[in-house]
Amino acid sequence: MYDFPLTGAQKSHLRGLGQKLDATLKIGKGGLTPAFFVELNKILRAHELVKLRFLGAERDERDVLVAQIADEGRCVYVGGVGHTALFYRQHPEATERTVVLP
Repeated sequence: MYDFPLTGAQKSHLRGLGQKLDATLKIGKGGLTPAFFVELNKILRAHELVKLRFLGAERDERDVLVAQIADEGRCVYVGGVGHTALFYRQHPEATERTVVLP
């Protein structure tokens, strides 16, 4: 699993930024495909913070999907409400970072 420790204050800050975001990716009947992870990596590299929307997934399914996305997508699950989830991965180059953590 991707290990990038975030403090409670940092997660809270990221959740605040995530409230203004629209769901960029949607997970439907197809589930987690290789194409989904390619697109997730592109968005995380460009924006560092991505909001996902689960279409038709039950609560138990969402928990499993969130863990799998965080693991295979090498990102951190910041939080989620209802059918949405927020993920973060810091850009490897300091000059390219768009999200400033407190």
